[in-house]
Amino acid sequence: MGTKILIIGACGQIGSELTLKLRGIYGNDNVVASDIREGNANLMESGPFEILNAMDFDAVSAVIEKHQIEEVYLMAALLSATAEKNPAFAWELNMNSLFHVLNLAKEGKIKKIFWPSSIAVFGPTTPRVMTPQYTVMEPSTVYGISKQTGERWCEYYFNKYGVDVRSIRYPGLISWTTPPGGGTTDYAVDIFYKAIEDKHYNCFLSEKSALPMMYMDDALNATVGIMQAKKEDIKIRSSYNLGGISFTPEEIYAEIKKHIPDFTIEYNSDFRQAIADSWPASIDDSAAQTDWNWSHKYDLEALTKVMLENLTRVLAK
Repeated sequence: MGTKILIIGACGQIGSELTLKLRGIYGNDNVVASDIREGNANLMESGPFEILNAMDFDAVSAVIEKHQIEEVYLMAALLSATAEKNPAFAWELNMNSLFHVLNLAKEGKIKKIFWPSSIAVFGPTTPRVMTPQYTVMEPSTVYGISKQTGERWCEYYFNKYGVDVRSIRYPGLISWTTPPGGGTTDYAVDIFYKAIEDKHYNCFLSEKSALPMMYMDDALNATVGIMQAKKEDIKIRSSYNLGGISFTPEEIYAEIKKHIPDFTIEYNSDFRQAIADSWPASIDDSAAQTDWNWSHKYDLEALTKVMLENLTRVLAK
């Protein structure tokens, strides 16, 4: 018997790819995917799946008992830009789902939790360049407020009850397998679709808006890496800074244009500009490097190449 894993929110941008990666490591039958809706064919056909509302404590508990789950990856959340349109629901989903899993671990029903935080925990008063692990955190979005609060609860449950919860602050994530999901950093995914399909992109951020970004493969490796690390090596129980690469819309546009010379762009900032301006431009993740040997592999050139190659193939079908 391998480790039995439940992924809550498995149909989202990260969850869908994380499910397949974990099934490749632990075996298809040992990784149960769940979401409030069904996912893509690969996710549904490669292993067990449960329709599950992350806010329903009894339902979450029943699935954990049914499948004898040991580890939970809680990926369900309402992202930054989407959450601003429905703050009350975003708070309820992002917080209640976390409490359900923390309390199940407190009761001894699961052994280990992964819960993702985000660079959204930082705010306009945070140092923007090489944002340190420990710094001012005054988030200005409901998503960031919920993530910062979640970090505090994760650390509290570890200190008070010994709950083995692990977390990383994801930067903007870039992937070709799932479309943009409503986050402020999702322009860096959408721009590839528009470059291939329309040869033009209308960017909702200004050309100089630097943000920390990461190719999905690096994010998945970090997620698996922190969960497989020895318990004593995880020194931070709020959430680890995770840095990848930082670039502006202007820079990613220039890199894409090397491959698609007739690609054009215009900049028309909307409400997401204020969100981006409140976030770091680059991240210091030296604590993760030191504690559990984290390192990223993809730079902007490599990321652009793999995104264009794969999306061109997918969109041609």
